[in-house]
Amino acid sequence: MKWIDTLDIAIELVDKHPDVDPKTINFVDLHRYVCELEGFDDEPNRSGEKILEAIQMAWIEEM
Repeated sequence: MKWIDTLDIAIELVDKHPDVDPKTINFVDLHRYVCELEGFDDEPNRSGEKILEAIQMAWIEEM
C-alpha cells in the first residue's frame, strides 16, 4: 500500500485498531498507525495533512 491507497489503509486501520475513534485521533498517531501497517510500503515522509485527512475521513466512513 502507498499513501494514496486511502480506502485500503482505512479498512486495515478498522481491523487493526477497532477500539480507536478515528474522529479523535491526532495526525501524529495516525501517521504512525499507517506506517506500522503490514503491507504498507511507502516513504513515511511522503504524507501530508491532506493525505492524513483523507485517510481519517475514509476510516470514519468505514466505521
